[in-house]
Amino acid sequence: MTTAAAAGEKKAKKPLVGIIMGSDSDLQVMQEAADLLDSFGVPYELTIVSAHRTARRLYDYASAAKKRGIRVVIAGAGGAAHLPGMVAAITPLPVIGVPIKTKSLEGIDSLLSIAQMPPGVPVATVAINGAKNAGILACQVLSISDRALAEKVVKFKQEMEGAVLEKAGRLEDMGVREYLRRGGAKPQARNKQQQ
Repeated sequence: MTTAAAAGEKKAKKPLVGIIMGSDSDLQVMQEAADLLDSFGVPYELTIVSAHRTARRLYDYASAAKKRGIRVVIAGAGGAAHLPGMVAAITPLPVIGVPIKTKSLEGIDSLLSIAQMPPGVPVATVAINGAKNAGILACQVLSISDRALAEKVVKFKQEMEGAVLEKAGRLEDMGVREYLRRGGAKPQARNKQQQ
């Protein structure tokens, strides 16, 4: 690839979404947002920004995000989970908070910390470990001004509907015992986002 072509490709992939997390231990959950954005062709950046251990980095990231072209921030945090709220306090951009499941309180602490923001500092909060939904919500926000992305969002939702209707039809045709015998339903883990 020529230097000019490489520069053009890099420019074309300027991130629109910032995915940040308080620790690399959150990466497995937050990867779901990245995977979803990849599937929609939405460029993003992904990094670690700790609200407590790297306060200056947090301030610098949040205060410069809009100027750098970021249009939505997805912030995942566990425990005290101050990262999403602190970012929302600094940037005018929409912030989507992902509560990360914790060992001590199963993520309820994270959920409440992110959801219970004071008036004037909103954080859109998804389910515990709900990074996939955060990615979908980011796409929906961006699709307001991007017709091609809006069409992808509509197609995604139509495909989900089709998958559910197909399963409903199989269940109704086979009956519950045969459906389960053939592996038609998979048990869901507690606190896991539905696929």
